[in-house]
Amino acid sequence: MEEIKLIVDGKRLDGRGFEELRPIKIEAGVLNRADGSCYLEMGGNKVVAAVYGPREVHPKHLEDPSKAIIRYRYSMAPFSVEERKRPGPDRRSIEISKVSREALEPVIMKALFPRSAIDIFVEVLQADAGSRTACLNAASVALIDAGIPMKGMVTSVAIAKVDGVLVLDPMKEEDNYGEADIPFAFLIRNGKIESITLLQMDGRVTAEELKKALEMAKKGAMQIYQLQREAILKKYVREEVME
Repeated sequence: MEEIKLIVDGKRLDGRGFEELRPIKIEAGVLNRADGSCYLEMGGNKVVAAVYGPREVHPKHLEDPSKAIIRYRYSMAPFSVEERKRPGPDRRSIEISKVSREALEPVIMKALFPRSAIDIFVEVLQADAGSRTACLNAASVALIDAGIPMKGMVTSVAIAKVDGVLVLDPMKEEDNYGEADIPFAFLIRNGKIESITLLQMDGRVTAEELKKALEMAKKGAMQIYQLQREAILKKYVREEVME
């Protein structure tokens, strides 16, 4: 099998530098029937997030008398990939739903809403590399749009190792043929990264490379965080002007 070169003449295949993000577009409040929503494009990913709640828990036996329960559902539209995907949950979407919920749970102030549920639905309309990170970024904006009290913003980005080099926000070829993929999510409060809420790894890196990957991810996350803030501010400034 012919080896695929992902770094050519010191550049990535799409012309980006090693620490450069793909183009990102974020819009808050796109759905009228959800309590909070967000549309986000990150490279070729196109995702929409909707938040409902706090609301009554069904079925009742799932409710927690001390705090809200958080439910996160990641799903891919059948037309989101080149070969039509079977509708309904699969192992991958169940795993992504679980780790994404665990990334958001410590940030949401659940104790304020006992016996209630906060439901987060994220639909991938068009899939590219890093759909879980794109969906987390959209979900975080949708939660804030819904007025859910949070300790800060959750911002997510991945690092890949391709041709022995670490790169920020991998595209499809880098994700498919690279040596490692490391998705991160951070809690950012008042413009500062406070903690890591998600860290996964597929592949192998050295301890030194992991340290460098963390620093690269932090820089990239801060750029995405600014775009998330701008999207929320833009929505509320627009609403004030309309009033």
